[in-house]
Amino acid sequence: MPNTKKYHKNYTEFCDTYQLVLPLNLEGLIPTDESVRLLSHMLEELDYHSLYQAYSREGRNPAVEPSLMFKILVYAYSQGIYSSRKIEQACHRDINFMWLLAGNKAPDHCTIARFRTHFLQEACEDLFGQLARILLESEEISGQNLFVDGTKIESRANKYTFVWKKAVGKQEARMQSQLKERMTEINQEHLQTLAFSPDTAVSDLESAAARLDEKMQSQGIQPVHGRGKRKSRIQRDKEYLEKCLARQKRYDVHKKNFKGRNSYSKTDPDATFMHMKDDHMRNAQLKPGYNIQIGVDSEYIVGVGVFPDRNDTNTLIPFLTELERTLGHKYNSVTADAGYENEENYLWLEKEGRTAYIKPLTYEKWKKRSFKKEVGRRENMTYIEEADCYVCTQGRILWNVGKRKKTSVTGYESRQDIYRCEDCSGCPHFGGKCTRSKKEKQLYVSKILIEKRAVSLKNITSKEGIRYRMNRSIQVEGAFGVLKHDYGFNRFLTCGKIKVKIEFLLLCMGYNINKLHAKIQGDRLRSHLHETRTA
Repeated sequence: MPNTKKYHKNYTEFCDTYQLVLPLNLEGLIPTDESVRLLSHMLEELDYHSLYQAYSREGRNPAVEPSLMFKILVYAYSQGIYSSRKIEQACHRDINFMWLLAGNKAPDHCTIARFRTHFLQEACEDLFGQLARILLESEEISGQNLFVDGTKIESRANKYTFVWKKAVGKQEARMQSQLKERMTEINQEHLQTLAFSPDTAVSDLESAAARLDEKMQSQGIQPVHGRGKRKSRIQRDKEYLEKCLARQKRYDVHKKNFKGRNSYSKTDPDATFMHMKDDHMRNAQLKPGYNIQIGVDSEYIVGVGVFPDRNDTNTLIPFLTELERTLGHKYNSVTADAGYENEENYLWLEKEGRTAYIKPLTYEKWKKRSFKKEVGRRENMTYIEEADCYVCTQGRILWNVGKRKKTSVTGYESRQDIYRCEDCSGCPHFGGKCTRSKKEKQLYVSKILIEKRAVSLKNITSKEGIRYRMNRSIQVEGAFGVLKHDYGFNRFLTCGKIKVKIEFLLLCMGYNINKLHAKIQGDRLRSHLHETRTA
């Protein structure tokens, strides 16, 4: 006997017998110590004027109140939910999201994605700064010690969308070299005086192609295309110039997108190819990503920076400048690892009246016995201040023979003294441990860097400095551990520096709310530094 059961799109028509119950108040279902209650309270104190300005005053009102939508996004990021579709799903299924919505209709994924990428561009950093200032004013943030560190997070772009500066330069030079030869042949063949210069390549190619086109029209030559058609010489030359013109325009776009970098991604021009922390294949593969900088105080993230730099050295000054503008507060103590050490950073911190607790680049090497055996290093030589010279382990003297200027990527100019050995002949370390050069041993020494490094070394080895370094490891590296491992945030969902920063700001706001919740429940409010312990 055939089954006559019918299925309906509306599942309530199945007429299953359930006990009739009245809708429950969600207020009674949410625990009194649930973090969503704290999040709603903290975000309610923010001024959303900058967010509402992003909306047009004309037309319909937004589907969901902007301040409410912001709460939904921050709470989603605090729970490790990042996809707009999964956030929409949570709004339909999770009672905490329903409680935040307060009876309003759940937004769809398009509304969520549009709000995140478009409407938060001008307001997100301001709202993040407001939350940090609230914590600062309530003395939950000390405002005294800032711990800085960075990590690399993958871009949304595919790892095979690379564009390399060196490759573009080679291809452009090869094309222009071939083009010059071909241009000479074209001038001889068609009795033209076409000019070409690499500095005005686009305009020269456009002019040359236009002149050949005019000559074709004046001679009544019709361009032909397709199989079985033989093109005239002038048509082939014109098409070659047009092809070179298209390539030159493409190279110009590439050079514009590099912005001082050696690579970028075609689908995310702001992303730079760099080595990531996770290299499971162990082949040192480069992937498009961003260098994310954070500043932590009292276990809260108070500053966020997004940079294309592969290392941290050149990010410190712009990051601290931006943090001071957003937070409206200046930190007098800055603790960072060896990746931030250079002469420019030391001098800038000193000029700003800030104490630097930066680990010297060779600090860990100094502890090893093998370091003492590296006879070619300046640290293992004796400096005679009166004569301004160094004496190596073999008793040879390295005299000061001049100075040189070295300009960094940021434009900072440092002065280095050049010390050269008077005679390396007969030295057992020549051509080996000391130097591989066939000439005499040379040292390039920045006396300013040595002086500032000594001050920073004294700072980090003091009782206070040891405590700060320990807290840097716990607080800022611990924050990255929570964000990347516990929250599972290892890759951005959006492209572009502005949108990427919005994502990370939302994540950090969620992190700060969770941290405040943990401190309240653990009776740890206004605890700023961990105490040093001896094993």
